[in-house]
Amino acid sequence: MSGSSHDIEADIVVVGTGAAGLTTAILAHDNGAKVVLAERTDKVGGTSAVSGGGLWVPLNSHLDEVGASDSRDEALAYCKALTMGRVEDSLLETFIDTAAGMVAYLEEHTPLKFGATSAPDYQTETVGAKLGGRTIEPVPFELSELGASRERLRSPSSLAFPVTLQEVYNEFQAFYQPWKIPSDLLVDRMSRDVVCLGQALVAPLLKAVEERGIPILLNTRVRKLLRDGERVVGVVAARDGELLNLSAKVAVVLATGGFEWNEALKSRFLPYPVTHPNSPPYGEGDGLLMAMEVGADLANMAEVWNYPSIAVPGETYEGRPLSRGIKAERSGPHVIWVNKRGQRFVNEAANYNSIGKAFASPETSEPGYRNLPAWGVLDSQYREKYVLGTSMPDDPLPAWVKRADSLAELARLIDVDPQGLEETVERWNSFCTNGVDRDFGRGDSAFDRYQGDHQAPHVNLGAIEKAPFFAFPIVTGALGTKGGPRTNDNAQVLNVRGEAIEGLYAVGNVAASLSGPSYFGAGSTLGPGMTWGYIAGIHAATRVQERNW
Repeated sequence: MSGSSHDIEADIVVVGTGAAGLTTAILAHDNGAKVVLAERTDKVGGTSAVSGGGLWVPLNSHLDEVGASDSRDEALAYCKALTMGRVEDSLLETFIDTAAGMVAYLEEHTPLKFGATSAPDYQTETVGAKLGGRTIEPVPFELSELGASRERLRSPSSLAFPVTLQEVYNEFQAFYQPWKIPSDLLVDRMSRDVVCLGQALVAPLLKAVEERGIPILLNTRVRKLLRDGERVVGVVAARDGELLNLSAKVAVVLATGGFEWNEALKSRFLPYPVTHPNSPPYGEGDGLLMAMEVGADLANMAEVWNYPSIAVPGETYEGRPLSRGIKAERSGPHVIWVNKRGQRFVNEAANYNSIGKAFASPETSEPGYRNLPAWGVLDSQYREKYVLGTSMPDDPLPAWVKRADSLAELARLIDVDPQGLEETVERWNSFCTNGVDRDFGRGDSAFDRYQGDHQAPHVNLGAIEKAPFFAFPIVTGALGTKGGPRTNDNAQVLNVRGEAIEGLYAVGNVAASLSGPSYFGAGSTLGPGMTWGYIAGIHAATRVQERNW
């Protein structure tokens, strides 16, 4: 790399172009600051662009679209119950009091618009939970509105049909039978270049940034914070083989994502191996390391946004292995998950974040993890009805799926205890007969049932009895990590004494998550991330005005 450097000056430098970073830039600009965005890759959107695009936002203005209601007391009680004392009450209160305003502001001042979903909170039996309405999603967006800049938008990591979350779950049950999505709907939206989900979130935010003339420096990897005494005053980045100094008159906002692709950091902090991240392969902890270098306090470092996944051999994204979060293959009838003992170990239909924690359970008699490796076991009834990974019922059986005419033979193929598997399936089948999972309560909660096949006799339960039988490997996936620098109510990074590090903010997955060990509901990454981006943009811009005065 050349030793030469160039300088760019701004009031605020935002590092990262996911939804949290873009929101920060928009609010900082609208409150009078000169802003520059720096993006490590050649595309805008980060993990947000490949996500489902939903935001978990209590008290949002779209609740009545699905006949839901909410209150501050209920939202706070729910969040406090799920965070189990590991997140300051003031942060939860700030989020609940601000999130709906963030959404309203973006809808009024940018092309981004939202609609309600019927998605229930992830812990529906907990005090303050709601059976729908708190998760909102972007409405479909026509990429033609971006013009040439559409080439800068990050593409989905796998084939994404232009359908909304509400359509997928409520109208078409597309996670089970994607062929039920009406072809005329797909043809119409594809012909108009319509996107949904994460791209429909990022694209209008990108348009809003461009309308404001906010520069986006692509292929610009920020690696070091610049300081004047204890105050952060800019960053050093690498771009096109040269060093670039980005001077920040008032603030640097880290929005760089997590560290799920950094093997050294994962082995240092995570309680079990996360082998197949679901995010673009750039979450290597750049922001975390920079914050640590200037004395940031850390929190929540052992937590990830768990998402048990399927990895189809040979599939890649940006040159790294691609993984797909498991949906029908955990919530639907005629499938269970087992460990090497052939035993079930979790309510497979529970929310993916909670399920993932089961992989951290240690062996007590030897080094290792009790529930790794893990396998999904299903019968021909499942195979004849539903999608399996990327394989449709009429497709040839993929090489990564094992097939056998008996459970004992299947167990030997996957190195699972045959007797344990046979006994587990026999017990499971008795539960299905009686309609109650007495081991793990699968199907007991409203969330489980929402995720199940609504056309089946029991949405979550179905016997495993029709040969041949099948098994597929489950890999440990994650949407991202949840640990990072602690921040205050203004999104300022705190040092180990609990004092704000002057000039440094963090938003999104780079910061310690507001949800602590839990997951409030669909969109619990993006809702808080964008809310803190909104807060950071306003607060940092206010400091600009103070300095100018």
